[in-house]
Amino acid sequence: MLTIVAMLLIAAVQCQAEASTPVRMTVAQDSTLRFPSVEGSNLEGRRFSLPNDFEGELNIVLVAFRREQQDDVDTWVPFLKSIAATHARLRAYELPTLSRSYRMVRRFIDGGMARGIPEKATRETTITLYIDKAPFKTALGITAEDRIVTLLVSRDGRVLWRGDGRHTESADAELASEINRRMPAAPP
Repeated sequence: MLTIVAMLLIAAVQCQAEASTPVRMTVAQDSTLRFPSVEGSNLEGRRFSLPNDFEGELNIVLVAFRREQQDDVDTWVPFLKSIAATHARLRAYELPTLSRSYRMVRRFIDGGMARGIPEKATRETTITLYIDKAPFKTALGITAEDRIVTLLVSRDGRVLWRGDGRHTESADAELASEINRRMPAAPP
């Protein structure tokens, strides 16, 4: 147990040395990329089989690989709240993605995350994945873990849009355009 905690601390120090990089976007119109089948639990304990259990017609999925990337994830929150207010069938999820080897300390990790998130709605949409990351990353075209990945995923698991890194105004406009193209906002 002490070894695992030490490994987590070492990884955290290494990650702090890396600077956040700006978003790099790719639009995956009519993409053949598909969200791979994975299982995880949200921070309220509910099990999910993804992509089948994504609840939206369209789903914005923020994939993070390191604790220090939470600040990058948080840059997307105002956009997510704004776009969700105009699209009732849109859902957003955070997917902290860890190696399968961390399953042994899952309660410790998930418990720490849950205690740090006061809003139940956020805990319900934060699904921790303890998986073999290599096939997951390959399926999504992710080549590095040094930045978060934002995906727009259809109900059937197709990846419709992808952005890498922190939120920017250009990413905001591009993703909003893609969402509006596929799911026009309901009139007020």
